[in-house]
Amino acid sequence: QVQLVESGGGSVQAGGSLRLSCKASGHTNTFAMGWVRQAPGLEREVVADIDSDGTKRYANSVKGRFTISKDNAKNILYLQMNSLKPEDTAIYYCAAGRVNGPCSRSRYAYASWGQGTQVTVSS
Repeated sequence: QVQLVESGGGSVQAGGSLRLSCKASGHTNTFAMGWVRQAPGLEREVVADIDSDGTKRYANSVKGRFTISKDNAKNILYLQMNSLKPEDTAIYYCAAGRVNGPCSRSRYAYASWGQGTQVTVSS
């Protein structure tokens, strides 16, 4: 069973930056991993995901602003968020799943989830 622990959330003004981290326990080198956010009243949205071969995908809403990366040696997933907007306000979850490929754009592809970290962007 993979366990995931996020950190790095907080409050920032529009235009600012935050970096989220997700420490994974267990073997995740063959897993797809993603960052999924949920704003109040909305469904969970996969904002970025990375396959075990390093292929990265982004939601259109964050392309050019967010960067997903993974340190396989340390088993840590990152999300660098720049040029933050109020609409980025949400709880951000780290997630891991066994199936790589475009299906990782769907939240249903993930079996393991972290507890979430709040990101609040004020205008």
